Amino acid sequence: MPTKVEKDAPSGIETTGHEWDGITELNRPLPKWWLYVFYATVIWSLGYYVLYPAIPWFNGHTEGLLGYTERTAVAEAIAEAKSAQAQYLTRIDAASPEEIRADQPLFDFAMAGGRAAFADNCAPCHGVGAAGFPGYPSLIDDAWLWGGSLDDIHTTLLYGIRSDHPDTRVGEMPAFGRDELLEGDQIAAVTEYVLSLSGRAENQSLAADGAEVFAENCSFCHGEQGEGMMELGAPNLADAIWLYGGEKDEIRAMIEYPEAGVMPAWEGRLEGSTIKMLTVYVHALGGGQ
Repeated sequence: MPTKVEKDAPSGIETTGHEWDGITELNRPLPKWWLYVFYATVIWSLGYYVLYPAIPWFNGHTEGLLGYTERTAVAEAIAEAKSAQAQYLTRIDAASPEEIRADQPLFDFAMAGGRAAFADNCAPCHGVGAAGFPGYPSLIDDAWLWGGSLDDIHTTLLYGIRSDHPDTRVGEMPAFGRDELLEGDQIAAVTEYVLSLSGRAENQSLAADGAEVFAENCSFCHGEQGEGMMELGAPNLADAIWLYGGEKDEIRAMIEYPEAGVMPAWEGRLEGSTIKMLTVYVHALGGGQ
């Protein structure tokens, strides 16, 4: 005998015969529009299975009729970009930094490439805006230990500072305290004299004593007036720019136990065209000479 069909009294819709806690399940079909959309998505997905890589297989996966992959698309886009850049990179390889700077289209390209290379390789030490940190020089002011011309910057980038490159730039300050090259009172005096070079000495008599110590031990590198010497990487002591701090205790610490940072040589790590673009970019930041 056929099962008796029951209907829900309030709605008049057939029930499934199931009931939970007084709640009756209605036998109401899904809306037509929902079913049509569902069927369309099924058909659409089948199309994807046929056209694109989709199903894992013993030796990989199905390739799809179109043979399309995101990896292939990215590789093609990169190849296309390199092809478009090739004409500029070839010219940069053959040009000097000065010639790049004088050629506006080439300069614009070098600035874009240099900005990207700086963010990838230089920003961790010099900061995203190249303002530097204690121990890492700012590249946007006029204080350049080894010179801020295009050629100077290019040389520094190529060979580094105190790096393992045979042509690296090296400047070492003696440890006057650690190696007992000066007595404690002499270090105190020359510290006061260094402060006097920027008008900050508190004890003029002690600074006068320090002038003699400075002349005998420091002027060979820093100059008679503390103006610095780029050929040796010796900083100017008469301005307000201090790589490791310019307070009295910080200056004394540098005289007693000097610090010396290391910049890597980028020759061999970066392509020559990239180093030239970096040169132009850093020089254009505002501090280049």
